[in-house]
This record gives sequence, structure tokens and C-alpha cells, in this order.
Amino acid sequence: MKNSKPKLSLNEFLPYRLTKLSGIISRTLAERYSEQFDLTIHEWRVVAIIGEQPGLTARQVSDLASLDKVSISRAIERLEKSGRIQRKVTPKDRRAYALHLTDKGHDVLERIIPLAQDFERNLLSSLDQQDLAKLLEILAKLDQQADQLSKDKLILSD
Repeated sequence: MKNSKPKLSLNEFLPYRLTKLSGIISRTLAERYSEQFDLTIHEWRVVAIIGEQPGLTARQVSDLASLDKVSISRAIERLEKSGRIQRKVTPKDRRAYALHLTDKGHDVLERIIPLAQDFERNLLSSLDQQDLAKLLEILAKLDQQADQLSKDKLILSD
């Protein structure tokens, strides 16, 4: 009698493929941002998010960046020490801080955006418009489903 254990093909396992792709992209961008701007990939995410939505709290940035509290805290601390962001007490809750880019932070963001867009353009160059539209549609569905599964605290079966 054969022992039929479940098998997993990593090249067909979506979480593995997405993690691998994300890792390659993050490492590539991290090298560029570190060399040119003395900025980690987590710091870049914080700068990009605050640049798009000024006044968010660290918790809100953490949720949007999909980073844990420790990683966000370190990134914010480094960005504040380098003069790229500033914390302002929020009027509604004096214990919370709203995060804002400084002039130096805005300058870095303005210099990185074209590089990020160029990288994205090169990454997606093998896709035609129809493929890209479908990819974005699928990613939106997967984002929504992953968020729901996370909220449901799905219990995996043995």
C-alpha cells in the first residue's frame, strides 16, 4: 500500500510565488533606495503613504503598509531622526501622533517617484494592456479575499 502524503508544488502555490516575487522586487528597490537616498524599503513605504495621506497615525500607516508595529516604529524613528518626517500631536487624542513629511521628506519622495515608476514600467513591460488590466483586477479580488480571511481569522483544517 502506498503512503499518499499531500504534496505541494511551490511553483504552483500562490502564496509562495507572491512572496518570492515581492522579495525580489523589495530587495532590488531596497538596494537602489539605500544607495541613493539612505532609505530602507520600510522607510520608503512610510514616506510614500504619508506623502499620499498626510496626518495618519503610526497604526494607520502600519495597516496600509502591511508591516508590524516594530518595523513601523523603527522606520518612523529613523525618518524622524533624518529629518524626513515629523510627528504632531492629534487634536482628538493627545496621546496619538499624526505623521507628516518635512520639506526634506517631500524632496526625497519627489526624487524617488520617477525611479519607482520607471522600475514598475520595466517590470510590467512584458504585459500588454489587457494582461495588465486583468492582473490588477485579480489582485484587487485577492486583496479583498485575503482581508476577509484575515478578519474571519480562518482556522485551517489539519
